[in-house]
Formats: sequence, C-alpha cells, structure tokens
Amino acid sequence: MEKTAAIIGAGLIGRSWAMVFARAGWRVRLYDSVPAQLGAAEAFIAASLPEQAEYGLVADAAAAHARIHYMPDLTDAVSNADWVQENLPETFEQKREVFVALDRHAPPSAVLASSTSAIPASRFTETLAGRARCRVAHPVNPPHLVPVVELCGAPWTTPATIERALAVFTDISQVPIVVRRELDGFILNRLQGALLSEAMRLVGEGYVSPADLDKTVREGLGLRWSFMGPLATIELNAPGGVAHYCSRYGGFYRRLTEDPPAPEVWDSDNAARVAAALGPPAGPEAVAQRMRWRDRRLMALVSHKRRQPDSEAKEKP
Repeated sequence: MEKTAAIIGAGLIGRSWAMVFARAGWRVRLYDSVPAQLGAAEAFIAASLPEQAEYGLVADAAAAHARIHYMPDLTDAVSNADWVQENLPETFEQKREVFVALDRHAPPSAVLASSTSAIPASRFTETLAGRARCRVAHPVNPPHLVPVVELCGAPWTTPATIERALAVFTDISQVPIVVRRELDGFILNRLQGALLSEAMRLVGEGYVSPADLDKTVREGLGLRWSFMGPLATIELNAPGGVAHYCSRYGGFYRRLTEDPPAPEVWDSDNAARVAAALGPPAGPEAVAQRMRWRDRRLMALVSHKRRQPDSEAKEKP
C-alpha cells in the first residue's frame, strides 16, 4: 500500500524532503500557507528531479514529481498521513503552535517529526495529547542530497516511535542516527560548531586566509571524513588503534582544549574581520548559481558513494 508523507512548510528543507519521500515511492502532500512559496517549490522540484535522474539518484523523475501534491490547507495535507515532517522557521512559538494543530488533525497513527536544527522536542510537545509520537528528525541541508538524519526524541517519545523512524528513514534511503538523549544542537551542529569556532578564530586572528582554511577542510579533513568519519580515521593513524592514538597525541589535544576559541569569535568585530577577509558578499543570483553548483557536486559525490562497497570487507583484493 502506498504511504503518505505530509511535508509542512515548502521552503528549502520542505521541498527537499518532498523529493526524498517521492523518490522512494511515497505519496507526498507539500503544504505551505503562502501560495508563492508553493509555486517556487514546484518550480524547484520540477528542475531538480530530472537533474537527479542524470546522476542515477531517482529512477523516474516524472513519476516522482507526479506523486507530489501542493496543498494550501494544513488539515487536508495531514489527513490520513503516515508521516508528518514539519519544516517551519526556527522559533519555539511557531513550533509549538503548529504541533498543536498537527496533533489535533493528523491521524493518531502518524509520527510527528520536526526538522528543527536546535530546539529539543520536549520544549514544544510537552502539553500534547499525542506527545509520545513526536520527535526531532533533523536533516542536513539539502536532505535530498545529504542523507544523514538525527533522530532525537523527548523523554516521553516511545521506543516504538524511535524504531519506526529508523525504519522509515532507512527505507527512503536516508541515513538515520539516534541521539540518545536531548542536548542543545544535537550532534551534527555541535561538531560543526566546534570546527566553525576554530575557523572563525584562525581567520579572524590572521593565522590563515579564508581560501586556505577552506582548502584545508576540502582537500584534507573533508576527503577522509566523507567516507570514514573522524573516529574511524584516527583508528588508522596509530598502530594500536584509538587508545594508542590518544596516548600518542592526547597531550597535544589537551593543550588545545585548554585554549578553546573564546566566545568573542562570533561577535561583530571578529565577524567583520572574517567577512572583510572573504571579500564583498555575493549577490542573490550569484548565491543561487553557487547553490546549484554545490548541488551538482553533491549529486556526483552521492552517486559515486552509492556505487562503492559499503565496507572494506566487500572490496576485492
């Protein structure tokens, strides 16, 4: 039986989720209260799906697009839905308001998930009658090309809801990970924040240019981390594995953690120094063109990774 996903909010994340579910054979109802937003989403999806097909990321772009329905009424969108994915702006008040409506109108069997980047589900679901079926499912922008999804429940989210979320996202070819208890920023943004804080310090204090810092990640750390991750990487960087690596380099890393980037790296003065080093900001059309270039590079990388063995044990000598 065909399953139905209700995608609430047709911005960058919502329209991306719509394609993820539609590619996997789900019927999709993409909701937004702003007609222009729905129109922009439809135009974006109509252009993106055929491009994804060129990279082998969708079998039939036209069929996937035909499974997406653009809806201006929230109640109609969530009617008989199996999964509801909310993607509204990152404010507590809007999350709380929409989840009250979702809990009221979505079928009791539907999982209610939020794409929030930083707000724990406990903050906006505590008073809901159906709070046990609510959770965060935080993607990375754009989720139709970057598959990891952080699953983080509230204290009252049932284990069955967690298991169902794992099954759904695995079924639609995403890569779910479980955040075992709530914390600010979940996992990805905390890792990203640590690297960004050091990057802002190094550029702002004049140690390196923005271009060379980006090269360091793009042509260094990023290459290894794109298929191994940092812990798997360091396991290969010392003969005795992670414990040996820590004994070798722990003193150095301890010195770094004793001298963390000060909070001021995010203040206006340092931000202005970093911005000046980067040069004048690009205009809207240049940004849009850069995003299209980024998406094509991501499509190529995802296509390549899908063609590779998923573990070294499957590689031929």
